[in-house]
Parts: sequence; C-alpha cells; structure tokens
Amino acid sequence: MKQKKIPMRTCVVTKEKYPKRELVRIVRTPENEVKVDTTGRMNGHGAYMKLDRDVIIKAQSTKVLDRTLKVIVPNEVYEELLEMLK
Repeated sequence: MKQKKIPMRTCVVTKEKYPKRELVRIVRTPENEVKVDTTGRMNGHGAYMKLDRDVIIKAQSTKVLDRTLKVIVPNEVYEELLEMLK
C-alpha cells in the first residue's frame, strides 16, 4: 500500500522544514488584517511559524512576520500565539 505524503512547510523564523500540522499559520487577509489561522484554510497570504516561545519572541524582535506579510503585525497577534502555548 502506498504511503500518504506528509505536507511540509518552512518556518519563517528558523527556516527549518516541519510537517504542516506542527506549525501555526499567520495570515494577512485581503482586508490587510493579521490573524492567527487555526484551521489552516483562511483566505489570504500566509506564513508558517513553529509554536515555540523562543521562536515567537525572536519573530517579534526581528519583525520577520512584518517583512513576510508586508504589513505591520500588531502585538496582539504575538500575545495570542503565546497564549496558545498554555
């Protein structure tokens, strides 16, 4: 029997490849809002990030999500990501 292919995505902060389910997707919607996409199906330009405290803090300090999504990411998004860790 053929084994099912696991979709891989690259973390925008660490540049490492992980299975899609291990990462969280942050989306810039067509209305230029930034949201955390828990379903993985939200409409808009997305960026994947590892859900790890150090990675989230590094993303906030280096503004890598701002550059990737081409919009200023509000602090509420980072706070929501940190809350997801709990």
